[in-house]
Amino acid sequence: MKNSIEVLQTGFCKKSNRFIMLALSAVLALIFFNSCDNFVEVDMPKSQLTSDAVFEDAETANAAMAGLYTKLRMNGILAGSATGLSSMLGLYTDEFNYYQPNSVSNLFNNSLTAGTPQVSDIWNQSYNQIYVANSIIEGIQKSAALTQDQKNQLMGEALFVRAILHFTLTGIYGDIPYVTTTDYTINSKISKVPTDKIYQNALEDLNRAADHLPEKYISNERIRPNRSTAKALLARLYLYMKLYPEASAAASSVINNPLYKKESNLDRIFLKGSTETIWQLMPGTAGANTQEGDLYIFKVGPPPIVGLREEFINSFEPEDKRKTQWTATVTSGNQRWHYAYKYKQDQPTSSSLEYSVVLRLAEQYLIRSEARANQGDLTGAKEDLNIIRYAAGLSNTAAISSEDIIADILQQRRFELFTEFGQRFFDLKRFGKLDEALSPLKPGWNANDRLWPIPVLELNSNPNLNPQNQGY
Repeated sequence: MKNSIEVLQTGFCKKSNRFIMLALSAVLALIFFNSCDNFVEVDMPKSQLTSDAVFEDAETANAAMAGLYTKLRMNGILAGSATGLSSMLGLYTDEFNYYQPNSVSNLFNNSLTAGTPQVSDIWNQSYNQIYVANSIIEGIQKSAALTQDQKNQLMGEALFVRAILHFTLTGIYGDIPYVTTTDYTINSKISKVPTDKIYQNALEDLNRAADHLPEKYISNERIRPNRSTAKALLARLYLYMKLYPEASAAASSVINNPLYKKESNLDRIFLKGSTETIWQLMPGTAGANTQEGDLYIFKVGPPPIVGLREEFINSFEPEDKRKTQWTATVTSGNQRWHYAYKYKQDQPTSSSLEYSVVLRLAEQYLIRSEARANQGDLTGAKEDLNIIRYAAGLSNTAAISSEDIIADILQQRRFELFTEFGQRFFDLKRFGKLDEALSPLKPGWNANDRLWPIPVLELNSNPNLNPQNQGY
């Protein structure tokens, strides 16, 4: 790989054609940053030579950012494939059954070890993507060619990506490193920091991102974050930190933004032009749709990989339109299997109809409802909760006390946000209900499963990442 990189770098320096520069920068963003197995082995001197050239031109700088989004879409936490977090944590909790023939899922059986490939894949891909985000941040800071508006946009996006990755990783692994440099001499010896410090660092990154990003999207599509994208993730982070006034205020800033409106039809929410979308990832080719649709939808049973649990399907209230519009069933004789049907397309279309939605408006109402309930504003909490219930075809909540309102919020989060980047796992975890919910369903479940192990190869490479998580 290093020889290939040197050839690319030489060609990059010698060619003045803008198209070639654009293509090479995209290749470097996608290939070079995959040239190592984990984030502590990145060859910093060569990558720095590349980034200096990339950030002297707006098109190549934007291509580097586009390359990062491609990595996010294809691999790791935000991927919609079987190796992404939506599928993996859906199997790990109570959303999916596993059907792949002649195969055993350590995720479904809750039998992860420090050597399980999925454990190291999520870790390595995420820190690889964090490295790219840091490279973009450093390149922008050194650039003398980009305008201030261009720097602000790219800086805001890279800070946002760095924050969402660390925030999600700490929910999976617990204490982790918060990596803010491409300096391999620092990263090779970096230590873990506590989760509350991860949250604080992510908070700082997201506030900086919000300061840099514009109020409006820079294109007609919502694939490049704007200020509300950072605010939406801030609202979630504040909620996890139990900073309820701040969570309510951040969610309100998104809800009150006229860019976003509730869709009257549930089937429109995951279309690429939905007015509820805050941030989405665009497919890689024209006419392609989402990895989620390709993974979840099946026409004959049994499912090729995953299918929704019968217990989950039976837990919907009878009149809940999310059951009828966001799930579907395949039958054969007396057997039946269920699949997630939020995304309707499992094949290419003449033009792309669906993009992978990462952040959307409904979560903001649920965040504000929970924050209000925890502050004693029960009327406001119920108003927000009823907006979600009404959209699902349900009557107003019968909850009266703050405890009952919060219990209903958790229930609505289950049916509103299923198969969306592990939100069910994180909700059960922060409410202290993982053991209660999963022990009856999963014989392999134990209390230590609230965290994944640190990959064994990482511990061997860097002893500062010790101690290993309890139970592994």
